[in-house]
Amino acid sequence: MLPVRRARLEIVLAALLFSTGGAAIKATTLSGFEVAGLRSAVAAVALLLLLPGARRGYTWRAAAVGVALAGSLVLFVSANKLTTSAASIFLQSTAPLYVLLAGPWLLRERASRSDLALMLPVAIGLVLVFSGTGTAVRTAPDPFRGNVLALLSGVTWAFAIMGLRWMSADPRSSRLAAAVLGNVFAAVICLPFLRSPGAVSGGDWGAILYLGIFQVAGAYLFLTRAMGNLPALDAALLLLVEPAINPMWAWIAHGERPSALALSGGALILGATAFKAWADARVPR
Repeated sequence: MLPVRRARLEIVLAALLFSTGGAAIKATTLSGFEVAGLRSAVAAVALLLLLPGARRGYTWRAAAVGVALAGSLVLFVSANKLTTSAASIFLQSTAPLYVLLAGPWLLRERASRSDLALMLPVAIGLVLVFSGTGTAVRTAPDPFRGNVLALLSGVTWAFAIMGLRWMSADPRSSRLAAAVLGNVFAAVICLPFLRSPGAVSGGDWGAILYLGIFQVAGAYLFLTRAMGNLPALDAALLLLVEPAINPMWAWIAHGERPSALALSGGALILGATAFKAWADARVPR
């Protein structure tokens, strides 16, 4: 069992690794489908090698959740190629909004008044992010289409979150197995778009290997090792480091500057989510 201080540090390390995804994706000359497929193929192998828990628990539930995860992986990478890293991560972070809308029907979990109150600031933040990323630039050549894909990645991520909760009904199912299957499915989906390995430059391979081994598998290694040693609130708040820091890496690496409007929308989404997590921890559910 990890000491609490070390567990917090490992959650932050996981969030930092996750947060580098946008900048690393933009560093490649490959298409969104190519990056998504190759990254997921490398990540699936790395997860199996690094995490023994990823080698068991393969059930139909894990496969179903893997489909939602695959959609989220492919859409998020594709969005990063078309719009800013800030817009991609902020729009994906609207997932709690869709969980609140669909959860009562899919999970039979009633939304509380505080749950419903979260919907307004998240929805306003969503509009602000969309409104603040309208101009095409070198690192965001098609902001509108990228924003739509990022929004859809939030929807698929919401289904993945609900699916991971749904998996708890079957003790034979492993969430790590769902993560492996999600990456396998993403690689298969993108297979028709991949060029031959020899046609991929050394620099692109370096970025792909970093994304698969460190940004995905390494982050999962820290995350899974630390999660059992911290309260859920601590973990949830520390993981907000990812969307908060993600735009900074894109600015450092590529000079990408999100608009004040987009940053305001992102701050509203993240602030509302953080406040909701803090409020939930204070009130017995």
